[in-house]
Amino acid sequence: QVQLVESGGGLVQAGGSLRLSCVASGTIFAINGFGWHRQAPGKEREWVARLTPGGNDHYTDSVKDRFTISITNARTVHLQMNNLKPEDTGVYYCNAIGVRTADDRRDYWGQGTQVTVSS
Repeated sequence: QVQLVESGGGLVQAGGSLRLSCVASGTIFAINGFGWHRQAPGKEREWVARLTPGGNDHYTDSVKDRFTISITNARTVHLQMNNLKPEDTGVYYCNAIGVRTADDRRDYWGQGTQVTVSS
């Protein structure tokens, strides 16, 4: 059974930094990239960043030059968030894309970690 567990969320003042981490566990043959999404109170979940298997990273415009997605190994992805703003507040979800197991190939999501940025 594949699981994604996020960590690193918390409360920070505007201008501060946080580093989110997400670890995938289970019998995994391959992962076709990672993504981070977030959901602010009263809003729909939005895509934030994606890292492709080839190492290319992509960001939504509002976080470009402030957030960086990276991996430390094939199962661990991070989101470094600098110069945080109150509008970055929300629950951040890790997404493992195209996870191949013995049974199928599909996306998996973590349970989310809360990020709160105070003004």
